[in-house]
Amino acid sequence: MTQHPSLRTTGIGAKFRSVLKRYERIKELFTAEKWSPEKDSIYKLPKIKRVRFKAKKVKAEGAEGADAAAAKGAAPAAAKGAAAAPAKGAAAPDKGKAAGKPAAGKDAKK
Repeated sequence: MTQHPSLRTTGIGAKFRSVLKRYERIKELFTAEKWSPEKDSIYKLPKIKRVRFKAKKVKAEGAEGADAAAAKGAAPAAAKGAAAAPAKGAAAPDKGKAAGKPAAGKDAKK
């Protein structure tokens, strides 16, 4: 029997956990080179402090200065890309109609 999509869990909605499972604690210790499988036991592992980081809001003055600097550098590149993109996008649908491809819908069945 399959599971309904609304009941499936993903990493998107995961909450921060301060207490880790044993395999998670071993994984973190191993990456920090504080645990080795040859020497150390999987029992009596040291505690790992987990700190939750919160995103700080950027001040209005700092954001305006950064946006202005980015806009000056990005404006010429965006103008070139914007001018090229609509020309290509507009030409593609016209080619499909001119090639005589059948239209989708009621007319395609006839």
